[in-house]
Amino acid sequence: MNVPVAIRASAERLVVAATMGPTIHDVHAWRFKVVPGLIELRADPDRFRPMHDPVGRGLHLSSGAALVNLRLAAAQLGYAAVVRLLPDPGRPSVLASVRLAGRHRVSREERLLYAATLKPFLADRPAKGVRPALPVVNELVEAVRLEGATLHPLPAGREATSSGRAVLTTRGDSPAEWLRAGQALQRLLLSGMACSVSVSFMYEAVGVPGAEDVTEPGEVPQVLLELTQRVDTGLHEPPVRRDDEGQRRRQRVR
Repeated sequence: MNVPVAIRASAERLVVAATMGPTIHDVHAWRFKVVPGLIELRADPDRFRPMHDPVGRGLHLSSGAALVNLRLAAAQLGYAAVVRLLPDPGRPSVLASVRLAGRHRVSREERLLYAATLKPFLADRPAKGVRPALPVVNELVEAVRLEGATLHPLPAGREATSSGRAVLTTRGDSPAEWLRAGQALQRLLLSGMACSVSVSFMYEAVGVPGAEDVTEPGEVPQVLLELTQRVDTGLHEPPVRRDDEGQRRRQRVR
C-alpha cells in the first residue's frame, strides 16, 4: 500500500510543520522519509552531534516533538496518524513510523494545537505574569498524560515568584520513553500557547528539588519546566478543552 496521493502532494507541508518542535542545540538531527505505506522518522547522522548528546537522549526528545506536529498536520488533512516508536530493532536509526490510516474528523483541539505550531515558540518569560491557576495547570497535566507521560507541579518555594515549576516524568529511561517525553513536552508547549501560558524548560532534570516529594517509584524526571500565565497582552485564544468526541477519535499511539 502506498501513501495516499493527497498526502504525498502535501508532504512538504507536513515536514515543515514537524520542524517547528523544540530541538537540541538548534539542530534538527532527524528527518522524515516517505516510504511505501509509511512516513518514517529517522535519525540524521550528518546532523547528529554525539559530543553534545552522547546517548542520543536529546535527539529522541526533539524527534518526539516533531512527531506531534506531524500528527497534527495529518489531522488537518483528514487522516488519522498511527505511530509506532522504534518499530525495527534491526534499524535503530528509524526512531518511529507513522501510518496514515483512514479518515479522521479534525477536532477543535487539534485545530488550536496545529495553529500553535505555526507560531514562533518563545521560551522567555513574559514581562508580566502570574502563576497559572489550578484549572489551567490541570489542562497541561492532561495534555501530558495523553502522550504517555506525567506532569507533576512542584511545591512553591519560600521565595514568592510569578511562575510555577513542574517536572515532566516517564516510567523508565529508555529511548522509547525519551520519545514519549518529547511528544508530551511538545503537546504541553502547544497547549500552553493556546491558553496563554509561557513555558520555559530544561532537558536536564536530575536532582530537581522537591521532585522526590511528588513522584512515584519508577518515575524518571525528564524535563524541568517553568510555567507563567501571561497577563501583559490583550486577546488570547481560549484554553484548550477536551471534548468527548475528540477523545474517542484521538490518534492511536503505540
